[in-house]
Amino acid sequence: MYVQVLMLKQDDPKKCTAAKLVKFGLARPIGRIQGSTIVLDPFAKTTLLRKDARIANSVTGIDCSWNLADSTFAKRFGGIPRKLPPLLAGNPVNYAKIGKLTTVEAIAGALFILGYGDLARSLLDKFNWGHTFFELNENLLNDYAHLELEEQIEPLLREYGIANVD
Repeated sequence: MYVQVLMLKQDDPKKCTAAKLVKFGLARPIGRIQGSTIVLDPFAKTTLLRKDARIANSVTGIDCSWNLADSTFAKRFGGIPRKLPPLLAGNPVNYAKIGKLTTVEAIAGALFILGYGDLARSLLDKFNWGHTFFELNENLLNDYAHLELEEQIEPLLREYGIANVD
């Protein structure tokens, strides 16, 4: 499984987690999305599950501003769109907010769910707050990685006391 990013350059380049992944050779920058890649889209109809690893050879993050997310994701990017199940942000800007993940957090969460935990950790190791993402979400990520159906997410969230996240 490899990682690629479509960088739309809508945020402060000094804070861009996708640019840092590219700089360290952990992600490949792309100009457009092709092939059987899972495209992380917070507005997708289908939630990412472990079984999706069988239908894709890569994970693609769309690096954009949360302030422009609605209009950005109104476009069709191609690939296989998947949203992540609810996760808590570990980054300092949106700490502990559900779903307000950086590009690296989204990619790492996806990789963990797909069964690539070591790769996910290696991406987050480049950020001094990266460990916080896993500390906040470790149990959820482990549980998500074992789900077989989207219908299992809602009861799991109720067990954690998380409701009405959409």
